[in-house]
Amino acid sequence: MDVRKAVLKMIGTVNGSWTVAAAYLGMTENSLRNRAYETKGQALSTHDQLTLQELSGTTLFAEAIAVASGGTFVKLPGVDEIENDSIQAMFNQHYAELGVLFSTFTAAIGDDEIDEDERAKLEAQGELLHRKTETLLALMFSVYCRHSKALKLEPVREVANG
Repeated sequence: MDVRKAVLKMIGTVNGSWTVAAAYLGMTENSLRNRAYETKGQALSTHDQLTLQELSGTTLFAEAIAVASGGTFVKLPGVDEIENDSIQAMFNQHYAELGVLFSTFTAAIGDDEIDEDERAKLEAQGELLHRKTETLLALMFSVYCRHSKALKLEPVREVANG
């Protein structure tokens, strides 16, 4: 999904749709439409798109940016949902999946060559491990590091959908 489609879907998800989203952003509904569809040289700012994401209670903007950047977005569980035991369990699962990657590799090089299908399997398993490693790192840091003052718009969702 591209960013424009994500914006339109987020607006559609907001309780009250265009009217509520526009009012919350401090603009008219027509101004929001012009910015959402990027007409008359207008566009929504990144801050407005993040606000729409929070207002809609989705991760669509983050997902669209990740896809546009050649990646994927993985929503992390809340810090209050993670315990040290679950992080350790994730490490154990990670080791097991690394073993699966190694088994796939050793099977692939049995004939001293990695063909297209074998390469695709290895790449898919590697990408999965990469995403899980990034998730694991983010969880470790979110639980055990001091938190920065990040933009948090939780009250926005409550006002819009309350």
